[in-house]
Amino acid sequence: MRTGRWLRAQTARRVRLGALAALAALAVAACAPNAPQTTLDPKGPNAQTISNLIDPVFWVAGIVFVLVEGMAIIFVIKYRDRGDNSPEPVQIHGNSRLEVGWTLIPAAILVAVAIPTIATIFKLSNKPANPINVTVTAHQWWWEYNYPDLGVVTANELHMPVNQPLEIKLVGADVIHSFWVPALAGKTDVVPGQNNHMSMTGSTPGTFLGQCTEFCGLSHANMRLKAFVQSPDEFKAWVEGQRLAATAPPGGSPAEAGLALFAAKGCSGCHTVEGVSAGKVGPNLTHLQTRTSFAGSMFPMNPDKLSAWLQNPPGVKPGSKMPNLNLSGDEISKLVAYLETLK
Repeated sequence: MRTGRWLRAQTARRVRLGALAALAALAVAACAPNAPQTTLDPKGPNAQTISNLIDPVFWVAGIVFVLVEGMAIIFVIKYRDRGDNSPEPVQIHGNSRLEVGWTLIPAAILVAVAIPTIATIFKLSNKPANPINVTVTAHQWWWEYNYPDLGVVTANELHMPVNQPLEIKLVGADVIHSFWVPALAGKTDVVPGQNNHMSMTGSTPGTFLGQCTEFCGLSHANMRLKAFVQSPDEFKAWVEGQRLAATAPPGGSPAEAGLALFAAKGCSGCHTVEGVSAGKVGPNLTHLQTRTSFAGSMFPMNPDKLSAWLQNPPGVKPGSKMPNLNLSGDEISKLVAYLETLK
């Protein structure tokens, strides 16, 4: 007959195996050969400042975790109910030295963590010298970038010269969002009716991915962005190209027919194309083809993806404010031909 002690041993064994399996699953989930949105690989001074705070706080928290959990495991094992009428452990209630100790030690740890944390907050709030001003407007579910001093308006893909800071004003168009490019800076909420500010600098040329990190509706997970850190000459060339008006499509071409459809189907009422339309609802499309992605950086910029998008925007991006216009295949082909001229 199986005794109670044997059953308890089997139960303990299953608990240990379950705990080991959970730890193994956690370790595997933490392994990422390619983690483009990690904050642990800073590529700018703002992100480096945050990383400099994360590292010591992590070690402090790790040591506290090991000590607390270790003591909890020891006490659970040492003072468990053995079912043999063992006497109760010696009680320590009223021991003034212990109570003062376990009050002062956590307080001292919190103060030690608070001092660099507050210093980091103030450091990140300082306005940089010689910045490029950018107004970032968060929409459901895409980002609008306005460089007021440069005369440039674009969407989803942020451009900046290496080692020159951006001073960013964050504006909410509808609900609360949160702007985050982990390799370059920390998160800042975007709140309708409240203009928040942040700065961002890229010290390494490259393309860095970002994300809205405040739940904002059906396509919150699809509200992505890219930040391009470029050499000063590359950034200057990009700005000059963005200032140009859209090129008119050749006469009699499918692209010209697409331009006519752009007006007839109401696209011009929502989208700006310099020299063609002045819509304010959707992204500025004047230089659409200079971007590598569209629809909140959800899709790569190519004719196939544009065709799939025009066929049924809410079908490929849930909750999309761009409606299904029930376009025919021929109409989609002509519109894509026109969109491909917007360079």
